[in-house]
Amino acid sequence: MSDKKRLDLEYSQIESDKMRINVGPQHPSTHGVLRLEVEVDGEIVTEVIPHLGYLHRSFEKHCEKMTYPQVMPYIDRLDYISAMNNEWPYVMALEKLMDIKVPEKVDYIRVILAELNRIANHQIAVATFGLDAGAFTPFLFFFRDREYILWILEKMSGARLLYNYFRVGGLAADVYPGFKEDCLNIVKQVRKTNAEVMDLLIYNSIFIKRSANVGILRPDVAINFACSGPVLRGSGVKYDLRKDEPYSIYDRFDFDIPVGKGEVGVVGDCWDRNMVRVQEMEQSCRIIEQAIAQMPMEGDVSALVPKRIKPPKGEVYMRAENPKGDLGFYIVSNGTDKPERLKARGASFVNLSVIPEISKGYMFADLILILGSIDIVLGEVDR
Repeated sequence: MSDKKRLDLEYSQIESDKMRINVGPQHPSTHGVLRLEVEVDGEIVTEVIPHLGYLHRSFEKHCEKMTYPQVMPYIDRLDYISAMNNEWPYVMALEKLMDIKVPEKVDYIRVILAELNRIANHQIAVATFGLDAGAFTPFLFFFRDREYILWILEKMSGARLLYNYFRVGGLAADVYPGFKEDCLNIVKQVRKTNAEVMDLLIYNSIFIKRSANVGILRPDVAINFACSGPVLRGSGVKYDLRKDEPYSIYDRFDFDIPVGKGEVGVVGDCWDRNMVRVQEMEQSCRIIEQAIAQMPMEGDVSALVPKRIKPPKGEVYMRAENPKGDLGFYIVSNGTDKPERLKARGASFVNLSVIPEISKGYMFADLILILGSIDIVLGEVDR
């Protein structure tokens, strides 16, 4: 046998040791109906291919048949964990196109609700990541506190998950009596629980061994993949639209932008991404406290807008810093009461694209943690 044939035979035998495994689409560790086609060499991941489309419902095309107000409930169903945040860039885009100035009180209420929803999102993200790593108690603590936030959002909108509360030029309703007190009580509770979770989970030696130096996303790779939100900031990149491209009234508040520092491992690992989310909850608490103190209680919660929303012909793009990252809406108006084109730039979809890059070379069990650290929601991935 020639040397070439012998080498070819050895190579084919080596290749035959690899195996392809389907993870999902019905699997708790994929955080929704996501299918991962995983190639493993023993316990080591050599390739990951995400397969999408199991939740696709033609959101963008469907919006072309809806009037502008009718689009709002469908936007709630993108990142259904952060529906309040979803609605904001959409209404801001239309307000920009129609040159509408919202009352100051509306801006404050929007900020408070968006930051409450940001905390609720991060509570789910860190809690479910803890479950992926084998920790159950922090999940109970976070979901208990999240329930308090949902009570506030339900009192404001009448719904627990899909709110349909923001309106072009304002809000669906004013705040209820006791709103400020409820928000301040939530802030106290969030800080108390976060301190407990830092001891129970984040600085737990077993958790550190499971999540540090795993799924390392270098800053240059994060930027090249257009990552945003805690995924980008976990890699040490200090970029947040609320600071770098301030919208609404965020320039009135004093808050910091947490970034990954490689405190227990390499910058940009799974541990860093979770630490950033916990620290962002504290910054959201700071913003809420300042907004509560500054918010005027008198005034309307809606600007003077036409009965039928019919923006002038043109196009507009507006984006906001959502809990999962940069969410943007591109709208093309033809002068009627329905958009000619509506395109959503979902943070979960973009962040998910980096999974194949940061999963190779790790063990199969680490892949579950890497996916959990990205914090995706399939409603925003598939749309």
